[in-house]
Formats: sequence, structure tokens, C-alpha cells
Amino acid sequence: MGEEKISIALIGLGAVGRAIFEHACREPGAGIRTVVVSEGRRAEAAAWINGRAEVRTDLPKDCDLALECAGHAALAQHIIPALSAGTECAMLSVGALATPGVAEQLEAAAHQGAARLHLLPGAIGGIDALSAARLAGLDAVTYTGRKPIAGWRGTAAETVLDLDSLREPEVILRASARDAARQYPKNANVAAAIALAGVGLDQTQVKLIADPTIQDNIHEFTARGAFGDMRITLAGRPLAENPKTSALTVLSALRFLRHRTPGICL
Repeated sequence: MGEEKISIALIGLGAVGRAIFEHACREPGAGIRTVVVSEGRRAEAAAWINGRAEVRTDLPKDCDLALECAGHAALAQHIIPALSAGTECAMLSVGALATPGVAEQLEAAAHQGAARLHLLPGAIGGIDALSAARLAGLDAVTYTGRKPIAGWRGTAAETVLDLDSLREPEVILRASARDAARQYPKNANVAAAIALAGVGLDQTQVKLIADPTIQDNIHEFTARGAFGDMRITLAGRPLAENPKTSALTVLSALRFLRHRTPGICL
């Protein structure tokens, strides 16, 4: 007998959601049965899905796992109710936890439903090592995010710098991870993930840079503590359909889905 697929619902069908869906269709045991979108995008989504999954505006009550890639608004509408009802969830919009009260609401819902919420690392590596190092005590964690000009278009960076005339790297923001995630929600999920794994949103120092000389999204964090010192640098290719997002974000979600199926996990 073949392995029974778990019932996975994907929340959101933007550039990241479409890439996740296409790849998941080829993963044994990790097929997505339901796609959840807003009413205004339902017809477009149904045409693109073309019968490969059910398209809805709400989560089915019998789904085993809900995977969010729709942005911060999806948490209140879908993730919190799903957790409260006992559905396992995973989210890519980690930066949403920088908003006061959101983390507490998610935690309360997870405890109410005895469900687990997975915060996916997305475009950065080393989160497992950072989280482990925290157990012995961390003194400082810093993060620097460097992206090409296309990665900052349509964001608050356009009010800080003249992106079109930029010839050299320029700092857009120096702030805490909490402030960075609030001001640049589509660019700072990595900063939030590092902060939550390390010393917290208010203690993690962040620097965001617009760099016309590069093509990759470059993420770097350093950590110092009782364990020793750590420096992680990752240069990831931007997702073709959305340059604000690294392609590794999609792969991070796919790795998580693979770990929900039988077999060895690493």
C-alpha cells in the first residue's frame, strides 16, 4: 500500500505560494489538497490551480496542516482560529510577531487547541544553532540584510533613498528587529526569525542596506555567548516572481512539508 498523504492547506497563492504549490505537487506525501485565498482572488486562483486542489476562502475543518504564506493579515483570519481548533500550523510571515500582542495571541491559541505552530526560518540558515546556543546564554545578536535595488521597490526605502540614482551601497535602516519588521514587513521576516531564536525582537540589532552592486539577497547574522561566537552569511537568489523574497524561502517551506511525511528527517 502507498503512503497516505496528509491533508495540507496552503494559505496564500502569491509568488511564494505558487512556487510552493508547484514543488509540493511533486513531493511524495506532501501534496496540497486545499488552497485558501481571499474572495477577490478566488476566480483567478481557481483558474491557475486548474483542478489540482480545492480553492476556498476558509480552511477546511478536516485539514491536518495549514501552511501560511499570505502575509500578516492571514494570521488573525486563519491561523489563530486553526490553532484554537487543534490544527497544526506553520507560517512564513514571522515578522508579524513584531506587532505587540500577536505572539501572545498565537501562543494562547496554540495552547487552547493543544496544537503546534512552526515558525519557518525562510531565507536564512543557522536558526537551529542559534536557538541551541541560546540555552547556554547569548550576549549579543546582530543581523545585516543587504538586497539589490529591486528588493526595496514598493517599500518605505523609496522615501529614505533615491533608489534609481544609487551607485553605491547605502544603509536604509538601523534599528531593533522589532522596528525593522514593522517598517519593512516584506523584507524583515529573516530579522524577526533570528531575533526570536536569539535574544529577542528588542535586543537584536538590525541594519538594512540597499546595494546596487549585487544581484543576490545577502543575509548575515553574528552571535556571541557562552557557546562561543557564530557568523552566518547566506547569499540567496531572489525569487524571480518576487525579488523581495529569496528563493530559499520556498525551499524552507518544502523542507518542512517533507518532514511531515514518514522517513528520516534532517
